[in-house]
Amino acid sequence: MQIKPDQLAGHLKRGLRTVYTVHGDEPLLAQEAGDSIRAAARAAGYSERKVFAVSGAHFDWSAVLGAAQAMSLFADRQLIEIRIPGGKPGKDGSEALQRYCQALQGDDVLTLVQLPRLDGQQLKSAWFSALDNAGLTVRVEPVERRALPGWIAERLAAQGQRVADGAPGQQALAFFADRVEGNLLAAHQELQKLALLHPKGELSFEQIEAAVLDVARYDVFRFGEAVLGGQVQRALRMLDGLRAEGEAAVLVHWTLAADIQALKRVREALDNGRPLPMALQEARVWGAKQRLFERLAPALPAHTLAHLVEAASLCDGLVKGLKHPDWPAEPWDALRRLVLMLLQAVAVAPRGSTLPRLALQG
Repeated sequence: MQIKPDQLAGHLKRGLRTVYTVHGDEPLLAQEAGDSIRAAARAAGYSERKVFAVSGAHFDWSAVLGAAQAMSLFADRQLIEIRIPGGKPGKDGSEALQRYCQALQGDDVLTLVQLPRLDGQQLKSAWFSALDNAGLTVRVEPVERRALPGWIAERLAAQGQRVADGAPGQQALAFFADRVEGNLLAAHQELQKLALLHPKGELSFEQIEAAVLDVARYDVFRFGEAVLGGQVQRALRMLDGLRAEGEAAVLVHWTLAADIQALKRVREALDNGRPLPMALQEARVWGAKQRLFERLAPALPAHTLAHLVEAASLCDGLVKGLKHPDWPAEPWDALRRLVLMLLQAVAVAPRGSTLPRLALQG
């Protein structure tokens, strides 16, 4: 059974399961989920703890299997933690985890398995299914930018603080979210700082502005989603952030160019009579971008996409050191122009407008 992190506390209050599996790529939420399970285990009398860190293909799984079957000399119950940072237990590990789950009997042993984000194939594997069937699985997902202000408000409320009602409070939360986007660990630290600096009650925008550092971290693939989503200010802020963090201009361009080319392929497939779901599948468009493509691909004219592909090709040479008389010589400035062109196309797409040819000019 799979649940979200915010559902875990309720499940723990209703009683403990034999196996808990926590997987995902958000360190703060994964850590908090693990801490909650450990605390509940200690309260239930699981006073002995053994930790196994699986490293490499030559890990000795017999020690894990033996630990689950051995009664402790000092406590009636024990907590066993299995950490697999690579997310791949290997053939021996897969078989061992399945045997491990089958061997668990009674409530003398509680197991916590910690994993990174898993792909579709791993989620369908026999070893993961064995873990999931043996207990409870907590799937940790990153907090999306649109949900971040709400997440911050909930955390503030938990420590007895809040923002003003209405637009001023929303502005304060949006400012906070911009400063910590992509870095929940830092967001947690900034929230703790506010709890130390100010008493319980309402926080003003000025108090938040003075206290919260700019600790946002930007992901190049999230950046692509922001551009396709027409989020102008966020996309440009992320572009500046990627540059400041030392991200390679070539990688940023590759992300943009791949999206533009994929849009063109989907549009061509639609023009050839392909159903949209099939066109998206053939272009290998998945996840959050699939929803964006479903809106954009039918709305963007073929000649607009051809124009964007031409601009992306030209920009490819610029980020690799070539020059063009009508484009900025600095790679990041050239990327900014390409971003603005794509944002403009996204903005006018629902009305069926086209991107002006003059956008290629200096």
